[in-house]
Amino acid sequence: MTQTAVALSTDARGAIVEALNQSVAETAVTTMLAQNFHWNVKGMAFGPLHALFQEIYEDHFTAQDDLAERIRALDAHAEGTLAGMLERSKVKEHEGHASDKEMIKAMQDAQETLAATLAGAGQVAAEAGDTLTEDLCIARGQTHEKFAWFLRSHLA
Repeated sequence: MTQTAVALSTDARGAIVEALNQSVAETAVTTMLAQNFHWNVKGMAFGPLHALFQEIYEDHFTAQDDLAERIRALDAHAEGTLAGMLERSKVKEHEGHASDKEMIKAMQDAQETLAATLAGAGQVAAEAGDTLTEDLCIARGQTHEKFAWFLRSHLA
């Protein structure tokens, strides 16, 4: 049965919010990872990679807001500290120099992690009957799978 945010049980809402906060954290860390790579990429593929990393971080910045606003629509707290996001995220920062291929692989891995996290969050929402959150997670997961494909294509 489809339920609105206010009709969800406390337990269901808690599980959905936990999954969404995980998604926000990983999206935020990946946003900064893409911006880091955008700033620091060099080599023969500079132009297209510089543009792709920018497309990714701009997309992800908006996605963070969409996910956090869904948490708020569920009448819960959206975690918003960088330290908390870094601690929670399965996606990790990249420190120091990286080749263009290392950047592509790290970003591909991050996109695949995000797609899996959002698929899991969507499943939690589906089990609770929260089709609006499920739909948001499906759409975001598809975006991350598309970015992963773009990145994989650079390494083929």
